[in-house]
Parts: sequence; structure tokens; C-alpha cells
Amino acid sequence: MYRSIFNKVKSIVPKISETELIALRTGNTHIDAQIFKGSVSLPSVIQREEFKFNPQKIDNLLENFGNNKVFPSSKLPNILSQLSKDKFFSFLIDEKYQGTKLSTQELSNVLTKISSKNPGLGVTVMVPNSLGPGELLSCYGTEDQKNKYLPKLANGEYIPCFGLTGPNNGSDALGTIDTGILKKVNGKRFVDVEVNKRYITLAPIADIVGLAIKLEDPDNLLEKGEDGITLFLLEKNFPGLELGGYHNPMNLGFPNGTVKGKLQIDLDKIIGGEEKAGMGWKMLMEALATGRGICLPATANASAKTSTYGIFQYIKHRRQFNIPLIKMEGVANKFCDMVYNTWLIQGSIEMTNNILDQGNKPAVISAIMKQQTTERGRKVINDAMDIHGGSAICLGENNFTEKFYQGIPVGITVEGSNTLTKNLIIFGQGLNKSHPHIYNLYDSIISDDLTSFKINFNKMMKHSVGLLLKSKMSFVGSDNLEKQTTDFANLSNFVALLGGSIKKNQSISGDMADILSNLYLAHSIVWYENKNNVSPFIRDYCIKRLMYENSLLFNRVIDNYPLGFKFLLNNMKRKIKDISYEDNRILITELQKNHKIMELIKENVYLDKPLKKLESLDNLEGKEYEDTYNSIISVKEYSH
Repeated sequence: MYRSIFNKVKSIVPKISETELIALRTGNTHIDAQIFKGSVSLPSVIQREEFKFNPQKIDNLLENFGNNKVFPSSKLPNILSQLSKDKFFSFLIDEKYQGTKLSTQELSNVLTKISSKNPGLGVTVMVPNSLGPGELLSCYGTEDQKNKYLPKLANGEYIPCFGLTGPNNGSDALGTIDTGILKKVNGKRFVDVEVNKRYITLAPIADIVGLAIKLEDPDNLLEKGEDGITLFLLEKNFPGLELGGYHNPMNLGFPNGTVKGKLQIDLDKIIGGEEKAGMGWKMLMEALATGRGICLPATANASAKTSTYGIFQYIKHRRQFNIPLIKMEGVANKFCDMVYNTWLIQGSIEMTNNILDQGNKPAVISAIMKQQTTERGRKVINDAMDIHGGSAICLGENNFTEKFYQGIPVGITVEGSNTLTKNLIIFGQGLNKSHPHIYNLYDSIISDDLTSFKINFNKMMKHSVGLLLKSKMSFVGSDNLEKQTTDFANLSNFVALLGGSIKKNQSISGDMADILSNLYLAHSIVWYENKNNVSPFIRDYCIKRLMYENSLLFNRVIDNYPLGFKFLLNNMKRKIKDISYEDNRILITELQKNHKIMELIKENVYLDKPLKKLESLDNLEGKEYEDTYNSIISVKEYSH
């Protein structure tokens, strides 16, 4: 019997490439795995040490260069000098190599504050502290490589960049990546390759370049390692290396450009030495989690928090039709949307940072965080632009939303397009990696181990039947977070029956990804309120809205489920119930009375002087108030 079941399952399981297998075997799971089990236990709050990095250094940086482009700019040498002197490039490097290694939470805080004032400057600091030579050397470099390069990276003597993306491949190894052939001439082995990389942040100013190359060894010259994606490290003056051209991403003013050249690279340039040949994709998968899970969410956090706080001050003081904008429900409803998405962003970031600081490397959660924070950040900025009106569309020093609006497409696109992340990675990888039994089943199939298959199949059946019964019998009439978590796990088991067609049916995969992501956000909001004790109302408000979003998604997945088991799913159909008008009215009142909410929103945000002054004024009349108010609502005027 089990052999026939084995053969049937084998016929429907998706084919997984070697690169996908590497991704599945990289990192670990956390709450994502608990959601697939149908029950979540929130993580404990980590006891943090005192922050290491002097916040005055951030203020000094932003006071000096907060209004300047980094590149191209005449200020570039001064900016780099201060960044280097104050060790802004050292946050992933251990003190042993003269670094200032920060916790995940502190790194996130630093990047948030810098990006809240100057997104381009935030990107410039972010890249050396995420995917790049620093982290790769720290994790995989030989001791000689670490001693040679890490101190110079920490003190800014070397500015790093990393070249992966090319004309025919994005942040993946499935496209046509630059291919190098291992050759031997006069007893010397080298990789002969022509590279053509683009969209490489910091490339125009880099002193040291990491390169991802597909290494081929047709003559079996490798003594260690194997062929495949391999990571190399080259200094700027390496023969044939060209770092000349640059791009201009949305005019945000950070260095971004090309890495090209016809190169002959010795094997001692492999990060980690020859034994790491062919291991580049695994190394990148582990390193990408920093950019996806920490740095990009921090920049989304900066834009959402700054815009929400700034618009709050704006609508409290700006008057139309003789009333403050905050009393106009059309404006207030948009602002409630801003608060909702900002609260989700900052709450999920803090819980994720807590998980990462406990030593976890949850790949699926990192993908969720990248996609959700940048997408919800986009919504916050769009609403801010609407409310800010004419002031938002005119360039000038008092326009605090335009710089974030320009940056929206950058966060959405880099480290993997959000469309790809949502429709292929979050649920697809989650199902294979985070589900309690599916990967073990798959592993038994590819290894043709019938005994292991039998054990894991029985576990899967017990898990599935248990969830089906629990979903049908418990929480009758309710649609709370616990119920939706159970139903998602149950529905996932039915979607898994689609096997390899899930990759093609990206509509169902994308909707399941959104349900999973919303559940993660909702659990993070519970955790965030437990930790900070700010407002039970805003906690419940956010969860209610997330459950509404999920109700639409549950219904759509069930209505479009293509197999003949739909009758088993109908109990999970939702009666749609959105928030009421009164919920938004109560939220506006809560924001005005409960000052702790806005205190948390403005945390780790650099406030320009007019906003700080307006907030501190008790008397809302008189010349001082009028001057401060006018400086905020004024629009830059240019002469012909």
C-alpha cells in the first residue's frame, strides 16, 4: 500500500532545483513553523545589553549632511570621511577585527534614524552592514582574509560593494550569471571570466568588490571544493576590473553602478579559499537574510514613522474650512490607515529583531518582513502624499514626504522584487521549509527511502486529520487570531495537494503568502503590546483589520480551489466584517489622548527643528507659534 502511495506522491511533488534545495536547507524556522502547525507560542523578550553606538554620532552626521546627496556630490569626500571616522561601516564586524558589532535591534535603530532624515545616506550605510564582503568574510573568510580586510572595512579605508545582479539575472542563481572557466597555464590555475554586473550599490566609490561567478571546471583542476556559484574578493586596482559607470536610482543620491571587466582571477581570491568553491549560493542565501530581514525593513520603518509623525502634527495644526484637518473624517480615515500600517511595520520589526538576536536565521520570516514592510510602507507614503497635498508635490526643504515617495520603488525592487517574493517564495518556500512534515516527506522521496516515507506520511496524516477536526469543531462562530491560525494550517495541507502546480498557480500561492504574512504580523502585534503596554485598543484595531484582510483571502482561495475537496473547506469561508466608522473615530481619539502611541512612532526618528518646536509649544497662539507653523506649511519658491 505504501509503495503505491509513495509513487502517487512522487508524481505530484514539485521538482526542486539544486539552488532551491540550498535555500530550503539554509537558515532555520521560528514562528512561521508554528503557524503551519496551527498554534503559536510567542518568543520571550530578550534582555538587551546597553547600546554600543553613541547616538550623538548619528545626530552629528545628519546635522552635517542630512540635506546632502551622497553621490554624485562635491560633499562625498567629507561624508565618507565622517562615516569612516565614526565607524558607520563596522556594525557587522567583530571587535577582534576593530569593528563595532551591534545587535540586530541596535543596527535596525541606527539605520532607521539615518534613513528617516536622508534615505540615500541610509542606503550608503546599510549596504556595508548587510550583503557584502564584510559579512561574507566574517562568516566564511580565511583567517588571513579576515586579518587583512576586516579592519580596513571597519575603519572605512575600504568601501565595499558586492556584484551579483546582471542583465540576465536578478538576486538569484537561476538566470544567466557570469560564467568563468578554470584554466591552468604554465602551472598556474586561474578563472578566466568576463563580468557584467549592474545595479551594484556603492560600486562607483568601492575599494573592494565581492563577485558572484558561476565557476566551471571542465578539466577537473580543482583540488578542493566544486564547480558552481563561487564568491571572489577583488581590490579596486585588480587588472581588468572596471568600476566606471553609474546608475541613478530614482534620484535618491546614493552610489550605484556597474562592475565590468575581463578578468583572470587566482583561486586564493575565493572568499574562504578554494574549499569554498561552489558554495557561493549557500553563502549568499545566509547573507541575504540580513538585507531582507533587517536593513530593508528598517528603511521602510523610517519612511513610515517619519511620515506618520509629521502628518499627525500637520493635521492637528493645519486648518481648512475653519477646522483642523484631523476633525475632517475623510482625512482622519486616511490617517488611520497610516497609523495602522506603521504600527504593523514597527511592531513586526521589533519582534523579528528579537528573534534574530536570539541567534535565529529564519529565511521565510526574512522574506515576509522584506515584502510586507516595503509594501505597507508604500501605502503609508501614498496616504501621506494625499493628506500633505500641494506641499507634498513641491520640492523644497520643508517637504518631508517627497524623499520617501521617491524611494518607494527602490525598497520594493531590491533584494528580490516583491512580486517574486510574494508569489513564489513566502508560501512556496514556507510550505517546504516551515511545514512540520512536508520537507521530510520530500527528502524521503528523493532518497527513495520507503521506510522514512511511511513514518513521515503517517505523521502528515495525523497532523492533517487533527487540524481538519480542530478547524471544524472549535471556536464555533468566531474569527479571531487563534482560529485563523488553525484554519491557515488546515488550508495549507489542502493547497499542498496541488503539488508542483503550486508554482504555476501563483494566484493561490500569492494569496496564501498574504494570509501567512498577515498572521505573522498579527502575532507580532500581540507580542509588541505585551512588551510595551501601550494601547490594547490599537492592538485590537490592528488585529481586527488584519483578520478582515485575511477573510477576503480565505474566501478567494477556497472559491478557486481546483481539486474536488472543496466541500471540506467550506467551514473556513468567512463572513466578511470590516472595521466600523466608529473604530476609526475611537482611534483618532486614542491618538490624541494616549501620547505613548506617538512617542513610540517617533522613536528612532530624526525630527527637523520646526516639527520638534511645534510639538513642544504649549501656547498655540502668538508670533512664535505662527512663525513655526508657517515654516512647516510653507512651500519652496524658486526665482526664474
